[in-house]
Order: sequence, then C-alpha cells, then structure tokens
Amino acid sequence: MERFQLQSEPREGAGKGVARQLRMKGRLPAVLYGRADKPVGLSLSEVEMKGILRKHPESAIVDLSIAGGTTINAIVRDVQRHPASGKLVHIDLQRIRLDEKLRVEIHVHVSGNPVGVKEHGGILEHGTRVVNVLCLPTEIPAAIEVDATPLLIHHSIKIKDIAASYPQVEFLDDEDTMLAGVIPPNVELAAVPGVGAEGATTAEPELIRKPGAEAEGEEGAKGAAGGKDDKKKEDKK
Repeated sequence: MERFQLQSEPREGAGKGVARQLRMKGRLPAVLYGRADKPVGLSLSEVEMKGILRKHPESAIVDLSIAGGTTINAIVRDVQRHPASGKLVHIDLQRIRLDEKLRVEIHVHVSGNPVGVKEHGGILEHGTRVVNVLCLPTEIPAAIEVDATPLLIHHSIKIKDIAASYPQVEFLDDEDTMLAGVIPPNVELAAVPGVGAEGATTAEPELIRKPGAEAEGEEGAKGAAGGKDDKKKEDKK
C-alpha cells in the first residue's frame, strides 16, 4: 500500500472560530490520537490532504511530520465534510505501528456487465458497500475488487468467493455477506400487491351484499316504479 508524506503544525485552541480562521488560510483542523497518548491538535495543508484523499479515499497511511518534532506513522481514520458543499472540514488521525495489524473498513468496488443483465434482462444488485478487515497497515488494499461479469440471474458473489484473492487480510464480516448479485427483472413487480408477474393488474374482488339486500333493493325499485304508475293514472283521470 502506498504511503503518503504529510506535513502538519501544532494547533492551539479549538472551536468554530479557530477552525474558520484556519480554513481561510488554506489549512484544516485535525487531531492526532491513539496508543494511550494524549490527543494533539494539528493543522494540515488542505491541498496536501485533498491530494492524498484523491489517491486513497479511505484509511490512507501517512508519514506525519509535525513541525519541530519527529515523523509519526498514522492512519486517516475519519474525514468530515460540509454536508452542503462537500468541502473538507476536519481530519482525525490515529497513531499506528507498521508491524501491528489494524481493523479497517475497505470499500467494495463492483465492475463488469453481468451475463444475467446483458442477455437475460436481470438487474445488478449491489450488496454491502464496505467490508471490515484486519491486516498490517502496509497491506491495506485500496478496494475489494468484485468482477460481476460471469453472474447469471439468481447468482451472487459473497465474501467467501473472493477471500482467497486477498490472503494478506482477514475478513471480519460473515463469509456469506453478499457483495454483488443479479435478480430477475420482474422481482419488484411480483412483490407489489394486486400486480401479477406479467405486470397485469388482478381483477377487483366481487362485491358481496348482505343477505336480503338484493331483494330489498328490488322491492324498493318496484315500489318506486309503482308509485310513478299510480301518479300517471291519477293525472289521466
């Protein structure tokens, strides 16, 4: 796994006001924690951080240089962004040792056009988007690659199907966790009440009347009709 050089400076103070001043100068507020040491407030170059995240969006390993101090091995643990603009807001870094295994989340990247989609009209269904693994910092994969090309309808790829391709990591999630699969094209329609497998709406249920309702209705109709006939006879007279 690629390691990145990252320069930092000690940061005094905290809060929105300090963070705003840093960002106006092209700097990002950050905190370094871990290994039973006291958390340290830092500021980072926004340009440098963007470059690292562009190459490795998750769990990047950095050789962190603190002004006036030594270089520390660290991992990017959390990246906070503004919910509206998407701009970087804050970075969390964790001290690590390169010879100790870490638990990290790795993104799942699904590629390929499945046979079940291309030839049979199926729908590609993505499973879990991230998986949890345990491995050395230098062996963290950039992503878990899943080739969905050979998948037919009702077929899927699970963690146990690709684990052998990543011998350097230990998968912590259930081995039957689905990463990608192909489902039938009408599976959603079949699940909708009143809609058949072919998409046709089923017939409405027959109206059930109370016993005697029909007779009462007929008598009422006859009575009404009779009343009209009597009125006509009176008019003729």
